[in-house]
Amino acid sequence: MRSTRLSTRLWAGRTQRSHPLGLRPSARSAFHFRCAVSGAGVCAAITSAPLPAIVPTVQKATAVVIFLHGLADTGHGWAEAFAGIRSAHIKYICPHEPVMPITLNMNMAMPSWFDIIGLSPDSQEDETGIKQAAESVKALIDQEVKNGLPSNRIISGGFSQGGALSQYTALTTQQKLAGITALSCWLPLRASFPQGPISGVNRDISILQCHGDLDPLLPLMFGSLTAERLKTLVNPTNVTFKTYGGMMHSSGQQEMMAIKQFIDKLLPPID
Repeated sequence: MRSTRLSTRLWAGRTQRSHPLGLRPSARSAFHFRCAVSGAGVCAAITSAPLPAIVPTVQKATAVVIFLHGLADTGHGWAEAFAGIRSAHIKYICPHEPVMPITLNMNMAMPSWFDIIGLSPDSQEDETGIKQAAESVKALIDQEVKNGLPSNRIISGGFSQGGALSQYTALTTQQKLAGITALSCWLPLRASFPQGPISGVNRDISILQCHGDLDPLLPLMFGSLTAERLKTLVNPTNVTFKTYGGMMHSSGQQEMMAIKQFIDKLLPPID
């Protein structure tokens, strides 16, 4: 379901191309995506990025999933994936990253939510870029609320770098969200969070975190440590950590069905 695309410069000996953290669904479908968002200026905060790919609802939208893709990718592949598991009342918004130079990839310019300096747990982080990107996602959330959708009918999610940003955004926003879907990722700026539970509105948020046990780019250790850290920040009984045997830095049908079940449970139809 996904195609692995790795940097030939950074990952010597591998035959595939592109970059270390951005994978997307490779299968194409005939589904048509509207690349537009209601409300003027919503995407202005996401500088140099095109309008998000949107999987529209079959009926009136009463819930939203905002899902962020990985490094050097676009939102289209994930929009296609969600089109395959969508529920009629849920709108899926898949924004695109702006283009910027990435330190990890020898300063090559590529779509990215923020700069990636290294892949080790103690690597320096782009604090300013992470916070600016989070504000961009919060602007999308705020716009949906302005359009009349209760914030607790919104799920924030993402894959790899996008999953990292979705977690940081949900844990720092003032809007009470329904949940987080975090795939093959980590918690950025983890030292900036308190040792105990966060005091914000999302301290009881539901989190589904998924990781492949053969991930060569963000090893399973990243997922395990992130899950344990999340349990100190929010109600630990609301944190679910799923691992998938044989899965690398990618996704698959089993994981996507778990995501669908999580989303449908938190965002049921409203009569």
